[in-house]
Parts: sequence; structure tokens; C-alpha cells
Amino acid sequence: MTIIPLLLLMLLSPLAAYVGNAGVAEEIRFPPGSYSTVIEQSVIRGERDLYYLTARAAQTLAVSLSALEHNAVFAIYPPGYAVTSGEDGCTDIKGASLAGAGESEAATTWEGLLPVSGKYLIVVGGTRGNATYKLKITIR
Repeated sequence: MTIIPLLLLMLLSPLAAYVGNAGVAEEIRFPPGSYSTVIEQSVIRGERDLYYLTARAAQTLAVSLSALEHNAVFAIYPPGYAVTSGEDGCTDIKGASLAGAGESEAATTWEGLLPVSGKYLIVVGGTRGNATYKLKITIR
């Protein structure tokens, strides 16, 4: 191994340890003048994609997810959650999810008024195998 790849590995290791088995981790930003966006992505079996969205209390959030093989679901967490890496290297999310959009509820659609202002977390994962999906997020 040459010095440059070794140096890159050393620099990226803390991030890799923190993210664990998270796939994508990105902030959602709407195009100028738009209140909606569609994300087309794939999540590998055993990983979860994390999307952060800053919103205000009393705004209406609508999220819908479609997958080629009907094998993807999502959960939504209001501000107050914590994303950590467990001893097994898996990404853990601590905190209560929004009603109807929890990890065990297998949500593919959700719409409602947001209870508080802050940064929300949308977590997308596969239910079996790899999942290619479209995630539509609208805020009004």
C-alpha cells in the first residue's frame, strides 16, 4: 500500500466508524422556487440511507417511496433523535419516530403536520435484498 491510500484511509476512518452501515447521508435542499424533490437512489442490503430535512412546526410534510421490487420502507424522526454507531458497527437511531412512520411500521407514504421546528431525519432501508427506490418529499 502506498503512502497516499494509507493516509486517506487514516483520514476517513473516523467517519466510517461513525456512519457504520449507513449508505447515503445527505441534507435535502429543494431547487429554488420548489417545494418538492425526488431522489432516485439504491440502498444495499443491511444499509440505511439517511436524509436530513430542516422544516418548521406546522408545515405539512408529505413523503412517498416507491421501489422497483416493492422492497423499501422509510421512517421519519423529528428533532431530538441521535444517530450513533453501535458496537457492531451498525448505525443506531435513538428517539421516537413520527406516528405512522416508525421503523416497525413499514411506511411507504406519510403526510402530516410537523410538530416542531428543526432538522428531521428520513431513514430509507430495504426489506429484502438491495432496493432501488424513488423518494418524493414535499413540504408546504
